Amino acid sequence: MRAVHFGAGNIGRGFIGAVLQDSGYFVTFADVNQGLIDQLLKSKKYSLIELDAIEKRTTYKNFAVLNSSTQESELVNEIGSADVVTASVGANILPFIAPVIAKGIAARTSDKPLVVMACENAINATDLLETKILELLGAIPSGVYFANTAVDRIVPMQPAGSEPDVIAESFCEWVIDTSTLNNLELEIPAATMVNDLAPFIERKLYTVNTAHLTIAYMGQRYGHKTISSSLTDPIVRDVTARVMEETSMALVTKHNLNASEHAEYVRKTLLRLANPALDDQVERVGRQPIRKLSRHERLIGPAALLAEYGEEPTALLEVVDAAMDFVNVGDPEVAMLASKLSTLTPEEFAEEICGIGPEHALAKSLHSSIATHQGALSHK
Repeated sequence: MRAVHFGAGNIGRGFIGAVLQDSGYFVTFADVNQGLIDQLLKSKKYSLIELDAIEKRTTYKNFAVLNSSTQESELVNEIGSADVVTASVGANILPFIAPVIAKGIAARTSDKPLVVMACENAINATDLLETKILELLGAIPSGVYFANTAVDRIVPMQPAGSEPDVIAESFCEWVIDTSTLNNLELEIPAATMVNDLAPFIERKLYTVNTAHLTIAYMGQRYGHKTISSSLTDPIVRDVTARVMEETSMALVTKHNLNASEHAEYVRKTLLRLANPALDDQVERVGRQPIRKLSRHERLIGPAALLAEYGEEPTALLEVVDAAMDFVNVGDPEVAMLASKLSTLTPEEFAEEICGIGPEHALAKSLHSSIATHQGALSHK
């Protein structure tokens, strides 16, 4: 079995690529980082170090690596003969890898099935990739399937000089929506196959990612540099706990989850995030604030749900306010966010950045929060 995985970074090597190799796939990594590519070509192996009570090290050798910018013809050939194509490049990069995937699909000469999956921290990211590929091909050939996924593994900022090895937590979850696969059985034993992905992807995004982001934004607000340091602050812990209460209410209501089971999921999530071995910089976790303030992302998504159910998302809006103060000099979205705050009205900002129109149940509270923030900025 053969797989092509876009993104040879930490998630690619330390999660999706590792699971695929564990499942018996030969994995061709496609990336544009020539330095990393050279390291992998030289070493011909890498290790995944899983941090738990007992450290576990697994060495992987069943892979190749290509530069997707300079070795397109080889990559097209690999896609043309692959069983699975996956990606962990960031949802905003998916449109840029669609053309070479489309060429690979067009080059297929075999009738064997191909499954394409975007493994991103975004809702229905595969749908975005499929739409771009469909625009290029005009029609999707028979035997080519697209499946949405939900993925969860904490891979912290790596120590300098650790590449190509990857350090990650031992926990990982890869949930695959099989409803579009026409009864095709994927040979990925570690993945969970479901017919309805929505509860899993929103549970993960609005719990793990929302909590992580809350700790980062609130931590920076109160002078902390790392996630672990932030969690020593009782104010940060209090806001995080209240945010989890709000997202839990929204998720349990929408998906009819078992409340006690979900409470245990939240408890384990907070323990994972507090693991000092998985510490990370708040600047890295909080980056791309415009994307993270968008309609179906980890703050506005659950806040909107809660408002629709008649509840006030007080804690989530507190984190939204902190997001508007986020500082990262190397992140162009931070400067763009500041520009939008200085030029748009609260109503315009809510609609353009957060996707919340004036008729939405969240609008009044969100407008008030934005206006208060803008007023505070004008007095600085």
